[in-house]
Amino acid sequence: MPVSDDQKLAMWREVLGLCRVKAGENIAVLTGETSLPQNIDMAVRASVAAGAKVCRIDVPPGDAGGAFGQRGDVGVTPLTGHRIVVETLKKVDMVLDLMGLLHSPEQLEILAAGTRMLLVIEPPEMLARMIPTTDDKRRVLAAQKRLKAAKTMTVTSKAGTDLTMPLGQFQTLAQWGYSDEPGHWDHWPSGFVATWPNESASQGRVVIDAGDILLPFKFYVQSKIELDIHDGFITRVDGGFDAKYLRKHLESYNDPAAFGIAHVGWGLHPKANWGALGLRDKVQSHGMDSRSFAGNFLFSTGPNAEAGGSNHSPCHIDIPMADCSVSLDGEPMTLDGVLVAPDQRLPA
Repeated sequence: MPVSDDQKLAMWREVLGLCRVKAGENIAVLTGETSLPQNIDMAVRASVAAGAKVCRIDVPPGDAGGAFGQRGDVGVTPLTGHRIVVETLKKVDMVLDLMGLLHSPEQLEILAAGTRMLLVIEPPEMLARMIPTTDDKRRVLAAQKRLKAAKTMTVTSKAGTDLTMPLGQFQTLAQWGYSDEPGHWDHWPSGFVATWPNESASQGRVVIDAGDILLPFKFYVQSKIELDIHDGFITRVDGGFDAKYLRKHLESYNDPAAFGIAHVGWGLHPKANWGALGLRDKVQSHGMDSRSFAGNFLFSTGPNAEAGGSNHSPCHIDIPMADCSVSLDGEPMTLDGVLVAPDQRLPA
């Protein structure tokens, strides 16, 4: 459903309020060729309305493509090599990223300087449906607390998944939809928690079932894909056409690290919709409904360098899976795709 200009401005002002944007702060609106004009307009207007000092920095695409391009290589963005822009963004209080710096070393450098950052690349209709709340943050932080303390994550499903992942080597990732703390990165809309398993330690089997989702391809799997996991790497990809498609994509990088296990976690957003991806053209969404819908198991492949690991592969695939059971040290967080931990259950 279309969103009126008045509603767009109101929701942007609400989210910037959650981000603690105040009068006199320096806000940079970072844009590129694929930034949505509606988001650019409202990011600037809402920041001005909050009394902030606002600038817009527009960076043209580079020769290597971008993090959200057709190939989807991670770590390469239009900001790669633009040192003067990076240094400028390190000096502002907050960056509203409407371009996409995700997974890039430039993003990590900017955050390390204490700059708050909020990624906003979804269309206004999705932003309006999934406006974050303080309760979203409470539940995500409760999940993150449990994840930080856990030594092992196990995941099972009736489709055949049986995966064991030792934890503790790397940090956790918590996204609640707004950035209200120095050096914090977040994504509106979003709501999940994740971590990276210990290197070379994950063992078992993952069965991607019909209805699970492959991103960035943005399609629902039609037939089972069976993955064998040994010492933290995928050693077998078996099944029909979907399995062949996934295997060929991984192989196209000519990089063994592309078969590594990246971040794993589960979705917590009360308004994210499993079926939303099928309701719009692929280019209209980055897939945050899929990554965030409550009770999913978010399994991914490729790099862990963002967390300090040794896998720098440019190939990264997110695979939100429904109907899985996720446990930490034997305590269930989800059962058959439903949140069951008391401190994470959805509001009535």
